[in-house]
This record gives sequence, structure tokens and C-alpha cells, in this order.
Amino acid sequence: MMKKLLQNLGVWILVAMVAGVAVGAAMGEDAKVFTPLGTLFIQLIKMLVVPLVGISIISGAASLGSSRSAGKIGVTSIAYILLTTVVSIVIAIAVGLIFKPGAGLSAEGIASIMASASSEQGTPADLSFWDTVIGMIPANPIQAFAEGNILQIIVFGLFLGFGIAAIAEEKRTKVINGLNYLLEALIWCIGKVMLVAPLGVFGLMAEAMGTFGFDILLKVVNLLWVDLIAVAIMGLVAYPLTVMFLSKVSVKEFFSAMLRPQIVAFSTASSMATLPVTMGACDKMGVSKEVTGFVVPLGATINMTGNAIYYTLVALFFAQFYDIELGMAQYIAIAVTASLGSIGQAGVPGPTLMVVAVLAAAGIPIEGLPLLYALDRIFDMIRTVLNITGDAACAVVTDRFATK
Repeated sequence: MMKKLLQNLGVWILVAMVAGVAVGAAMGEDAKVFTPLGTLFIQLIKMLVVPLVGISIISGAASLGSSRSAGKIGVTSIAYILLTTVVSIVIAIAVGLIFKPGAGLSAEGIASIMASASSEQGTPADLSFWDTVIGMIPANPIQAFAEGNILQIIVFGLFLGFGIAAIAEEKRTKVINGLNYLLEALIWCIGKVMLVAPLGVFGLMAEAMGTFGFDILLKVVNLLWVDLIAVAIMGLVAYPLTVMFLSKVSVKEFFSAMLRPQIVAFSTASSMATLPVTMGACDKMGVSKEVTGFVVPLGATINMTGNAIYYTLVALFFAQFYDIELGMAQYIAIAVTASLGSIGQAGVPGPTLMVVAVLAAAGIPIEGLPLLYALDRIFDMIRTVLNITGDAACAVVTDRFATK
């Protein structure tokens, strides 16, 4: 038992956070000596985010585009997934603006932490709607990758991915396999970078505690309960309404069948690990095997409303944390990147990495991101429960409309 705990990276990150809090509280401002440890970790994450987002979006779009052969089932399920993803982001934005989980630091604290953030980011320009839309299209995709322009990378990745989906199956399969091999290599790199996560978290927590004290930790707890509110609205209101009005299954029957998958999802924090149990629940609700076999695996790959809520709330949290005024252009950037980032999350470990793309798209500094790592497992368990609930809701709705 003890050996397993010592081999668990999450345990070491938690230990590093506690140690950072203790050292920061004891050393005060002098704890800034550990800042380079956090900076090193942040730089390693930044190094991998652009290729990770680009390749995962291209691969996901190529695989999704090729699923059109599934016909009515594919169209119905994908439309449901996209619609509910947008609804989840709207809920997250509304809850984030109402409760403001990141607001409330003193002016001196904000000025101090902004000084340690990248001087190039600052307050994003307040662009118009059409400026934002036009700015999403890269005149030079290579330049977009070089500059780390996440929105342009996503647009180009989707366009290229659907282009790959349109070519002959024999050629398409080879290209998609090649992209997936690159993703495997990036996942290996991420695994190695995460080995230094405890050092990075220790450095950043020590500096943060030395500068702000326990105000920082209280802010992260604020984000957790606000995330719970948004997830509850989506999982206990939005999804049940779609089941009630758009399926042949009663809400009571739905939640009765989904209790076991939700428990498994909460304990494993993995949609893929819960997949067989979710499929069994759909069979129990009378969903056809054809729909279950297509929709639930697809949902476990791209239906990530829990992730979309988390990404959006983290973006609003850090915008409020750094006292950054967001305009319509930044909200559009957050919504688009959170939507596509959640879809592109499939097969990528460490969901916090994808939130880097959302923050970068809105011009929000990412230096405080490791502060969330200690609670990342709790966030992951919560969002996974919502994700698999959405997969089953998608299946029962699709079964009604696509199998008439």
C-alpha cells in the first residue's frame, strides 16, 4: 500500500503543495528564491501545448469527419454533443460571472502577481466580433504555430482534419494512424514533464504563499464549489430536460440506470474506464445495440461537457484573479477554444494542460495554473461523472430520433 502511494504522482504533487505552503509561510518574500522551479515547469508545459493542440484537433476532426458513414445516428449524436457543449459553456460563463470565484485579492497582491507573470500578455485588446472571427483564420498556418495562436491553430486543424477525412479510406487511415503515433509520442513527453510537476508546484506554491498567504488557497476552493454549481445545473437540469422531452426514457429510469456508471466514473475519473458500464446502462434503458455501440464510445471520446465547464471557469477564474477585463472577443475566444479543446481532449492525459490553450486564446497569463494541481483529481472526478451522464443522455436521445 505504502509503495503504491509513493509511486503515485498525485500524492507527490499534494506533498509538494503542502511543503510549498509551509516553506512560503515560513520564508515570506524570501520564498521567491524557488521561483525558477515553477518557471521551468511552466516553460516545459508551454513547449508541448501548441503541438499537442494542433495534432489532436487535426486527428479528432479527421476521425470525426470519416464517421459520416454512420448516417443519421452520427448526425444526430454529433449535433446533440455540440449543442450540449455550447449550453455547458454558457452555464459556466453565467455562473463564473455571478459568483466571481477569482475576485477579491487586494490591489497590491494583484500588482505583485502580475509582475511575475509574462510581461507580454497583459490585458488583451478589446476587438470587435468580426475582428475576432477574421483573426481566427490564419494567413500563414506555420506562423500561427510559431506564435502559438491557439484559435488559428484550431481553425486550421479542423479544416485540414476534415480535408483528410474526405480522401480515400486507405490513404486516410494511414494519415490518421500517423497523427495518432505523434500523439502517443507527445503523451510520452507529457508523462516525463509531469515527473517534475512536484518541483514546479512546490516552487510556485512557496512563492505564492510568501506573497499572498492563505488567500490563494481560499480562491482555489472558491473555484471548486462554483464548478460544482455549474456541473449540477448541467447534470441535474439541462441533461434531464433533454431526456424528458427528447427521449423515450423517463428521467427516473435514466438516473436509476446511471447510478452505477456514475459511481465508477467518480472513482476512476476516466470516461474510457467507465465505457462498458455506461454501455450496460444504455442496454438496460432499451437503447438499440447499434446506437449504443456507436454513440457511447464516440461520446467517451468527444462528449466532454464537464471539461468544457472546467476550462471556461478556470479562464474566468484567472481573468478575475489577475483583474483582467474581458471583452466580447475574449469571451468568444474562451467559448470556441473550450468547446473544441474539450472535444480534442480525447486520449490526452492531464486535462489541466488543455486549459492552457483556453487561457492563451483569451490572452490570460497561465503562471498561476499549477495552483490548481492539488485539487485536479477532485475536479477530474466531478467532470467525469458529468461526461458519462452526457454520453448516456446522448444515446437515449439519438435512439429516439435516429432509429425510427
